[in-house]
Formats: sequence, structure tokens, C-alpha cells
Amino acid sequence: QLQLVESGGGLEQPGGSLRLSCAASGFTLAYYAIGWVRQAPGKEREGVSCISSSDGSIYYVDSVKGRFTISRDNAKNTVYLQMNSLKPDGTAVYYCAARPGRIATIDWRDYAYWGQGTQVTVSS
Repeated sequence: QLQLVESGGGLEQPGGSLRLSCAASGFTLAYYAIGWVRQAPGKEREGVSCISSSDGSIYYVDSVKGRFTISRDNAKNTVYLQMNSLKPDGTAVYYCAARPGRIATIDWRDYAYWGQGTQVTVSS
């Protein structure tokens, strides 16, 4: 059974850092493109970052460029999202999502498999 489990969320002050992890089980993560998607209260889901399964192509939404870093460790079947210089508007539930194949897309509608999400709250 294909499963994605996020961890690493929590409460952080503005300017702080968090590292989210997405651990996969039941399938080989190396063959899937992975995206990180967030949903703030009362707002639509928003693609934050994604990474391809092949050439390591990476994309970020403009609002997180220079602050967030996505990476994958295929040996550990895990994808990470390092979030630095956090801002209050980054408060949201963060999901990782997977789609079969090589190509990563920032559009969250393109992903077939989803984790349960992890809450990130940025507040002083």
C-alpha cells in the first residue's frame, strides 16, 4: 500500500527554520516526482516546491524562492523541505504528494498520492 507520511511541522517564530520530511512506504520514491503543497486556513491549496524523479529538476513558487530548499534521499525513500526565514504567511498545513513518472509540476492538481499533512505555524 502506497503511503506518504510527513513530519517536522510545529510552531516556529518568524525568521526561524523548520525541516519537513516526507517518508514513503509501499513504493520506490525514486520513480516518482514529488511536490510539497500547502493549504492555509480559508485559502486554496498552493504548490510550494517540486522535484523530478530523474534529472533533479526543481521548482519553487516565487514566494519561497531563496528561503526553501527541496531535496530527496532515494536511499532513505524520503524527501525533505528545508524552510528558512519563515514568515507568518507560511502558516499552513503542508502536504507532500507524489506522481508517477519523471516530470515534476508545481500544480498540485497533477499529484495522485498524498500524505496526511503536517501543521506549520509561524508566530511570535
